[in-house]
Amino acid sequence: MLYPIGIQNFEKIRKDGYTYVDKTALIYRLATTGTYYFLSRPRRFGKSLLVSTMEAYFKGKKDLFEGLAMEQLETDWTEYPVLHLDLNASKYMYPEDLIAVLTRHLDNWEKEYGIVSRYSDLESRFVDIIDIVCEKTGKQVVILIDEYDKPIVNNLGNEVLSDYYRKTLQGFYGVIKSKGEQTKFCFLTGVSKIGKLSVFSTLNNLTDISLNADYADICGISENELRKYFDESVSELASTHSITHEECYAKLKRMYDGYHFCEGSDGMYNPFSILNTFYAKQFREYWFETGTPTLLVNVMKQTSFDVTTLSDRVVVTTDDLNGMQDIISRPVPLFFQTGYLTIKDYDKEFQEYTLGFPNDEVKNGFLRFIYSYYVPVNPAEGNTTTSKMARALRAGKPDEFMKILDVIFSGATYQIEINSERSFQQAMYIIMELLGEYVEAERHTSNGRIDLLLQTKDYIYIVELKIDNTADAALQQIEEKGYAKPFSNDPRKIFKIGVSFSTANRRIEEWKVIE
Repeated sequence: MLYPIGIQNFEKIRKDGYTYVDKTALIYRLATTGTYYFLSRPRRFGKSLLVSTMEAYFKGKKDLFEGLAMEQLETDWTEYPVLHLDLNASKYMYPEDLIAVLTRHLDNWEKEYGIVSRYSDLESRFVDIIDIVCEKTGKQVVILIDEYDKPIVNNLGNEVLSDYYRKTLQGFYGVIKSKGEQTKFCFLTGVSKIGKLSVFSTLNNLTDISLNADYADICGISENELRKYFDESVSELASTHSITHEECYAKLKRMYDGYHFCEGSDGMYNPFSILNTFYAKQFREYWFETGTPTLLVNVMKQTSFDVTTLSDRVVVTTDDLNGMQDIISRPVPLFFQTGYLTIKDYDKEFQEYTLGFPNDEVKNGFLRFIYSYYVPVNPAEGNTTTSKMARALRAGKPDEFMKILDVIFSGATYQIEINSERSFQQAMYIIMELLGEYVEAERHTSNGRIDLLLQTKDYIYIVELKIDNTADAALQQIEEKGYAKPFSNDPRKIFKIGVSFSTANRRIEEWKVIE
């Protein structure tokens, strides 16, 4: 089986025999029920391939759709002129970068349709191209814009440059709205509607299908599609890892499923991660490896956002999900629109969404990345430190576990400065969440206190952490509260650990272990 990893061209996929998950019925529904659309999805989720498929359809390339749903649905196959603007091709580090990309597309369209440019400004050239193309072909134009917001998203931390890009794109995209009579179909993709930084005040005639139940599966791979198209690949992967067929499906689900783009919808798998998993026959964090969320950490540095709430699930309103009005004071919509959080539940009465990590790939990848920002440890030692702690816990060595934890906090500085208590709490949250990949970890945070329960096959660790108090006081609370009673009949060995953290020294002052 050929996996189209990194291939976003529909024609190449079809002609060269790569596996294609059929989304053409949804494209036909869009094309026959409306004109202006916008779709937001996280990166590497198939947006560019979707746009390429639309381009092939509107160009009337019937042969490419043989055996697909579109072959049975479409009877006309009219060829329309397609103006495809792809903003993926630049990092957008300087003002002239956007001008260069737009100019290159305008040059190519003018060359394709034999148009002699009569204007110097971008907007006038775009208007002229649409007018002349319609006149020459006798057809309305199809306008496809992929990653419409990339110049702005890439510079959300640079107010001057992002504002320049926003104003430039507002003028350019404004041409689309003015040419409604000459437009057959218009489709834009991007990561988000960037709130007040957006160009959507210009394109207010777009139908946003990002949270529309009818199009929840227009990108990504559903459970049914996974079993329909990749069952053989799952068998091969299962054989490689010496697990059963259904165990393999379950692991794929934990790792890569769980994206929900409306309330009550089926979960979607990340296609980039799934394809790479089948190709390499290894379970890894492929999506996360292709792009680190530096922007998210930069935002966290400027905000008081409590990272410990991420696994507890975050509640937001419908309006929050539809834009990012102020990413510094309210960064959660950014987490959602970039794919680090997804919809877990919806309260119809209050119109509130509950968000959480979609799967283990995103959760573990995200936590590992921010580990070195919140946890005072050398980034190169981050993952190995976690595995060392896990090995100590599995081996029944609580003092070794605590020594590693002590080293982490001793004499180090925090890249993200909060008050000492919050810094410790957030660092411990990240450590425990990452440990949870190797051992069963539970945490409960309240009133400046963190209680930890760590379980392995042979051992149970009940940990009480006291801030600016003694290890003895922590152990006393374990006894008084009867934390060990639920495990009185458990054959595993129980360790009770009292820990004292000093906010003045920003380190663990002492710990004591009793069996």
